[in-house]
Amino acid sequence: MESHETYMREALVEAEQGVLEGEVPVGAILVAPSGGIIARAHNRPITLNDPTGHAEILVLRQGASQLKNYRLPGHRLYVSLEPCVMCVGAMIQARLSLVVYGAADPKGGAIESVYRLGTDGKLNHRLEVKGGVLAEECTSLLQAFFKAKR
Repeated sequence: MESHETYMREALVEAEQGVLEGEVPVGAILVAPSGGIIARAHNRPITLNDPTGHAEILVLRQGASQLKNYRLPGHRLYVSLEPCVMCVGAMIQARLSLVVYGAADPKGGAIESVYRLGTDGKLNHRLEVKGGVLAEECTSLLQAFFKAKR
């Protein structure tokens, strides 16, 4: 089985693609229970004119479409930035088993930083979470993007 770092590097490749499109560099990978990558996406709300065009939502849509099932039990999602409230809600609805993220989001993170959705036991599904995987690389990419925008 591939390591968390290997999958996070794939999420970073997606995030870098977002930079090329002028999008905030967040990338996501969906991994099947067997270990293979079944979907990949990067942020595209600007390109798609869609406020739900976050990498996590797009990768969940791809995976669900491919499997012809809105539930994705046993699947793992790797994302370069701690997910927001909207994205965590979708992950809970999909019944993911594990969410792995890189950079923490102290202003909008909904898994550990600001909120603890999906991990606090208050909802009907509990997510297993591993944060901080390749955090420096993920954070550096975001910081460079925003520095260039200023």
